[in-house]
Amino acid sequence: MTIAIEMGRTPQGVAATLDLKELLSTRLLVQGNSGSGKSHLLRRLLEQSAKWVQQVVVDPEGDFVTLADAFGHLVVDAGDHSEAVLARIADRVRRHRVSVVLNLESVEVEQQLRCAAAFLGGLFDADRDAWTPAMVVVDEAQLFAPAMAGEASDEARRAALAAMTNLMCRGRKRGLAGVIATQRLAKLAKNVAAEASNFMMGRTFLDIDMARAADLLGMERRQAEMFRDLERGHFVALGPAVSRRPLPIRVGGVETATRSAGPELLPPTALPSAEEARELILNVPEPEPVKAPPRRAPRPPAPDILQQLAQYQPPVPDTAEATPLTPEQEEARRGKIEAALRAVADAGGFAPVSELYQDFVIRLRIQEIEMAPDLPEFRRMLATARAGVAPGDADEEWSQGVARAATLPEDAQGVFLLLARAARDGVACPPDGAIARAYGTHSAGRARRLLAWLEERKAIVCRTERGGGRVIAIVGLGWETAPGDPAADAEAA
Repeated sequence: MTIAIEMGRTPQGVAATLDLKELLSTRLLVQGNSGSGKSHLLRRLLEQSAKWVQQVVVDPEGDFVTLADAFGHLVVDAGDHSEAVLARIADRVRRHRVSVVLNLESVEVEQQLRCAAAFLGGLFDADRDAWTPAMVVVDEAQLFAPAMAGEASDEARRAALAAMTNLMCRGRKRGLAGVIATQRLAKLAKNVAAEASNFMMGRTFLDIDMARAADLLGMERRQAEMFRDLERGHFVALGPAVSRRPLPIRVGGVETATRSAGPELLPPTALPSAEEARELILNVPEPEPVKAPPRRAPRPPAPDILQQLAQYQPPVPDTAEATPLTPEQEEARRGKIEAALRAVADAGGFAPVSELYQDFVIRLRIQEIEMAPDLPEFRRMLATARAGVAPGDADEEWSQGVARAATLPEDAQGVFLLLARAARDGVACPPDGAIARAYGTHSAGRARRLLAWLEERKAIVCRTERGGGRVIAIVGLGWETAPGDPAADAEAA
């Protein structure tokens, strides 16, 4: 079934429609200088398609929050939430299919990039069960996918650019249809703009932007001058969802309005005389005298930190007073460490290893154990615990698997040990959910990509049985799992 959205009228008075289902598969790029009517076009598209598809709007200026009153969009103010919370909100938005407006108006430019990256990342990383169609509209896209470095830090710029690239390049398979609008095509990253198959070009004055617009529309360079003559709200459209040939369109009206004031003319305040104007403006009252702060005795010069560090000698432990632990005390100490490790592994969820290590050290201090394992040792212990291997099971045979895991990056060791344990015991291959948890993520897709990477590194060999069960063999050890369903519930596995 074709769903036609009427965007406006052609110069001949014929209705110009947009195939919504085709748009969700082929994406849209809108370009026009400030005042050309880009936001009006996006508002028309959002209003006409609100009842047909879930909508997510990344709004840097707060122009689209008025959609909430007329169409029920949820407004999320980025200034009220951290980046981690925004990512979780985005995941819930996909699960519950709620149309939402991410309002970035209250945060500065660099934080806008970070918040947008976190929110778009949450949409992109949602589980496969939530991959339903959603139109993701990003206004002022050149802010989030800049062609070159700007005022924001490189870290924030790279995060936002990666999120926009995922949206436009890989979002289609996840049900995300990118609709991006920009004032300057030259300022928008080319790999982001190139993924759109539908274009709507408005009024443009700079030669470089007119040339790129003409190239995208398949027009000759000498025809690019026409973009200077377009009126406000007039666009030239091209793409499989609109028209196979460049089509002039005058965008239709909208039901809602932006909160920002337009450039209305307002005469200056009329005063009776110049003397009254002088009295109001120039006769500024003198500020009250500021009391001088009380004088304080000068502080002694600060010690030279570098000199102190150079002269520092670490304290020599007093081995004479150290009392060796008895076997019973050593066993009790080992038991407390194992209990603390299990508690951290069970309660830690997907927290970073550094945070889990702090929790681990605090738990040991409560148990009066001061000499805690260092961070690298804790990483190895945590990976073994997440693999479900009890310390008592770490025999000589298992040490071979641990040695092979040590050759892999730290974030992949836990997954390798989980697979090695299942292979050594000959049980069913762990499902994607269990592998994702051992990897520290919710995404089953990331778990599958990690398995492919481990196979490329020749650490494992994966094969699929006739019934669809997955079997994983550990290279070099001769261990092999029984067939297991990759889509089985992780808790039941």
